[in-house]
Amino acid sequence: MSQTFLLQTPLHTEHQQLGARFVPFSGWEMPVSYSSLIKEHNAVRTQVGMFDISHMGKFLLRGSDVRDQLSRLLPSDLSSLQPGESQYSVLLNSAAGILDDIILYFLGQDPHQPDQEVWLLIVNAATTPKDWQWLQDHLQGIELQDQSRELVLLAVQGPKALATLQPLLGDSISGMKRFQQHYVTLQPEVTPLLDLEELIFVARTGYTGEDGFELMLSPATGVWLWQHLLQMGVTPCGLGCRDSLRLEASMHLYGQDMDESTTPLEAGLSWLIASPVSYIGCEALQKQRAEGLSRRLIGLRMQGREIARAGYSVFAEGKAVGRITSGTHSPTLTAAIALAYVPTAYAATGTPLEVEIRGKLYPAKVVKRPFYRSPSPAPR
Repeated sequence: MSQTFLLQTPLHTEHQQLGARFVPFSGWEMPVSYSSLIKEHNAVRTQVGMFDISHMGKFLLRGSDVRDQLSRLLPSDLSSLQPGESQYSVLLNSAAGILDDIILYFLGQDPHQPDQEVWLLIVNAATTPKDWQWLQDHLQGIELQDQSRELVLLAVQGPKALATLQPLLGDSISGMKRFQQHYVTLQPEVTPLLDLEELIFVARTGYTGEDGFELMLSPATGVWLWQHLLQMGVTPCGLGCRDSLRLEASMHLYGQDMDESTTPLEAGLSWLIASPVSYIGCEALQKQRAEGLSRRLIGLRMQGREIARAGYSVFAEGKAVGRITSGTHSPTLTAAIALAYVPTAYAATGTPLEVEIRGKLYPAKVVKRPFYRSPSPAPR
């Protein structure tokens, strides 16, 4: 029997030494937990936790008209994005189906070639090959560099993320607003053993609903920083609590809550659609808006302790009308929560529904999203 080859991040040995439990995820062997999901989840909500997210795709784009060409691939308005700013968006096919959700970072002009723009795109691990090919097919005269396996990507998340990182990365990160980014160097007093000239990319972004930062750096510096943060008492966190945290914050997971069969309008991402120019999928979205939506993504809260899992059927008035896309027990709310697609007629807040779990129907109610809002979010 042949074994499936799984990629490993540069921090794999660190995870092993911590006794992490691993799972295959999008072609990578990734830590799902180190201790318990609830402990790791609560650390991020109340203190600070760190995640190895090096498996995510990292594309560097360089060219004289990157902004203009990206604007023809995305429904978002990129015209006002300044160097040091970033934006969440989606790639669409011609039918307005979502190919992937991404974050674009505008790094600014190349200092050696001032006429060249430099952009960084972070994409999902599962869609990295597909996204790479899509960009290759649709961008003309743009230099693309795939750094997905070259660099470490760390997420340090939680209300104490800033206080944790500021002594290491300097005071400049304290003034960053949500979705801002820039390059920093390690503070000289931190360590004499590393290359203090290395530029570390830091962005005030995350996938947990809390304030936090995502850092991209070399493998050697990434290993050192991981070890140093451990010594400072930062909780290592796996994919398990990353999923429960993002679901509480109603952040979509590509491949479950949206895919090529769903549009941004159906997925509750209409706020992304602001482009003043024509883009791939534009006509399909205009048509869908004019005709009205037949279904929507909703938030559900179970009325009992039963957990609605992905794939479970949603019932209304005794008939199956939709399906759960993501569901879990919320440690913060001590309740079972879920996302689901249902017909628009059943999408209003407060609508009573039922979920089929092991052959029985259990009551649920449509609630507003997000399920949870941080009391100490990143400044805007």
